[in-house]
Amino acid sequence: MTHHLSFRTHHFRRAYPAYKSSGIEWLGEIPEHWEVRRLKYTVDLVNMKVDGADNDLPYTGLEHIESWTGKRIAVNGNASSEGQANLYRHGDVLFGKLRPYLAKAYAADADGICTGELIVLCPRAVEQKFLLYYVLNPDFISVVDSSTYGAKMPRANWDFIGNLPALVAPPDEQRAIAAFLDRETVRIDALIEKKRRQIELLQEKRSALINKAIHHPGTKLIRLRHVADYVSRPINRLDEEVYTAVGLYNWARGIFHKEPKAGYDLGDSNFFWLKSDDLILSGQFAWEGAVALASEEEEGCVVSHRYPVLRGKPGLMDTAYLWAFFTTKHGHFLLDDHSRGAAGRNRPLNVNTLSKEIIPVPPLVEQKKVVEHVYFERRFKKVVSRSIELLQDYRSALISAAVTGKIDVRKDVA
Repeated sequence: MTHHLSFRTHHFRRAYPAYKSSGIEWLGEIPEHWEVRRLKYTVDLVNMKVDGADNDLPYTGLEHIESWTGKRIAVNGNASSEGQANLYRHGDVLFGKLRPYLAKAYAADADGICTGELIVLCPRAVEQKFLLYYVLNPDFISVVDSSTYGAKMPRANWDFIGNLPALVAPPDEQRAIAAFLDRETVRIDALIEKKRRQIELLQEKRSALINKAIHHPGTKLIRLRHVADYVSRPINRLDEEVYTAVGLYNWARGIFHKEPKAGYDLGDSNFFWLKSDDLILSGQFAWEGAVALASEEEEGCVVSHRYPVLRGKPGLMDTAYLWAFFTTKHGHFLLDDHSRGAAGRNRPLNVNTLSKEIIPVPPLVEQKKVVEHVYFERRFKKVVSRSIELLQDYRSALISAAVTGKIDVRKDVA
């Protein structure tokens, strides 16, 4: 990261010749020749409703906008609206008012319609791309998010957002800032994508190693219950003791730690201790690939009874290999096949029928090759994920510094 840090220092040490107080704590000082206005005086709120079902214009939902980047992304399924939608035009900026902490904003490059959860802003005293980067400023997002109402579906409203301060720089300067950020964010995003691709390549290698192990001449077909055990380590819950429960991301993307809670706040579920190298299945979302291998960071954490825990039997099955198997198409098919129910995405996993399934069990020496890769992949992913976080933090800091005038980028663009 040495190159990126020197790059960061180079940009962040340049300032404008003179500053003045913005009068807004989170904006701080701004260039002397910039103005502070309310957002509603720099943009027009567009509120043109159309019937989505009778409209052929392309549809944009919140799911089509990537968090923090302003990019429009493709999603599975039809991109259409069955009900009322908002009309937007080329040059407008869309801003997500539902769960604003997700930072979903998009600079429209064509006419279209969008969900009512996106506010449509037509720039008036600001350039479109400058406005996009301004509303993606982490400080702006934080202030908007602090105003939300509703616990399950937190929303912000235009009355609050429209009264927030907006910065107005000379038009040519706004264009210079937008051009600078376009260039630099492309560079940063390319680095992030390269690092993500490295992780994908390791996942592909894991799949190849598992496939080779499964087709080894010494591989046997054995029922899961004969090579692995469901483990249960009930906690002796104490009201004042603090416990950290974990949850699983889908598609084998890992484990997240929930907010630590005292015993009396854990709820009615039964909880169980975790140990490193436990194989955790989601009782509700195993069919979505919610399966994970616990690391040392999960040692001493807890899971509810909704998360079955497996460990391979010594001398027969390595638990890390079993996790790798469940990430394959065959493994996912088994998890999906034994998850039944029609309550939306909640499809309970039947661990009893799953345990009767016959699975391929390679010789331990072949399992070991997969296991060594699994642990290397986990270490590598941890390092690369941290690197990606640093790049994303730098991206946000660069946007914030540029749109609030903390750095002068005019010479860069020139």
